[in-house]
Amino acid sequence: MISRIRTNRIGPIEEADVKFEDLTIFVGPQATGKSIFLQLLKLFVDKQTTHNTMRRFGLLHGSTDYQVFLDLYFGRGMASIWSENSKLYLGKSKKTTDLTKYARTKGSTDAKEKMFYIPAQRVMSLRDGMTRPFNEYRAGDPFVLRDFSEKLHLIIQNEFGPDKQVFPQKQRFVEALREPIEKHIFGKFQLRTDSTEQQFRLILGGDEKSPLPYLVWSAGQREFVPLLLGLYWLLPAAKVPRRDEIEWVAIEEPEMGLHPSGIGAVINLILELRSRGYRVCISTHSPHVLDIIWALGFLQSNRGTEKDVLNLLNLKSNPKTRRLAQNVLESSFKTYYFSRDGRVHDISRLDPGSENIAENGWGGLTEFSGRVGDVVAEVANRRAKNP
Repeated sequence: MISRIRTNRIGPIEEADVKFEDLTIFVGPQATGKSIFLQLLKLFVDKQTTHNTMRRFGLLHGSTDYQVFLDLYFGRGMASIWSENSKLYLGKSKKTTDLTKYARTKGSTDAKEKMFYIPAQRVMSLRDGMTRPFNEYRAGDPFVLRDFSEKLHLIIQNEFGPDKQVFPQKQRFVEALREPIEKHIFGKFQLRTDSTEQQFRLILGGDEKSPLPYLVWSAGQREFVPLLLGLYWLLPAAKVPRRDEIEWVAIEEPEMGLHPSGIGAVINLILELRSRGYRVCISTHSPHVLDIIWALGFLQSNRGTEKDVLNLLNLKSNPKTRRLAQNVLESSFKTYYFSRDGRVHDISRLDPGSENIAENGWGGLTEFSGRVGDVVAEVANRRAKNP
């Protein structure tokens, strides 16, 4: 299992040394390399299955040109992230890994996928409420989006079928995890499949409400539904706790479109993934996510209890949520800041009193609110001196 990746001069990333823990968080401005890094991890973990999928859908055509492969994998125009000056090291190895070699494979065609990737562009996996298969995208669209979208298409077609309730379901998530989603994301509506217009699509409906088509859903609902379906795949309805072959889960910006209360419900689901044994990596632009991570670290360092964790996460106590809380107290966390200068900084302590601006500002996520507070305080002091 990959535990560490070091890079130099790959795309916007000038220098990075990332050690993966049970839960690893990436923060930083847009276009600083967070997605590239997560997609690199996916490629290293699932080289063979990535090639298998590309071949199955008619890509590559026997090409060994690494630029063709990188454009197909990362997206059109992205082959330039790798140059003769790029360097890459996996694990403890002092020997460089050549990314161009990942354009070719000689491995077994029956390899099992080890990482499930939920991309930031997941809203594109639904078009007017209908799931989109792999080949509905252009060849230049990122592989992780096309692959994720294909999985959602199979989930809806094979696990639910027409005119079925998708959410809520008692066999999916325990009640304590399900209720916040109902309250803060879906309200009184249910997520269902519908085939009345001869097209198999997702709608929001209720016993006394007219169905809501996709285009009138809230932005948060449109962003959350693909994430929900991905979580369904990872947390099966059967009594088995997880997909045995999957070891890693990557989720980009799980907070997109959601109110802080909805973000809290999603964080609980991410921690549930961890309690089921998955190793989780997320990227985020939400200070609320780091608020929770900082607080959990504080509880770990100060003899916090399961009850404290449940109070923090606003979860009712039952055997399954207590298991989640205990797992949180035993899990390891890492947080990395991807800066504009291309350097990646370890800010895992999340110490508000640190002299490191990246750490005390939590990768810039609290910078704006801090500046607002400073300006307001300055004006208030000036007014007090000159009433």
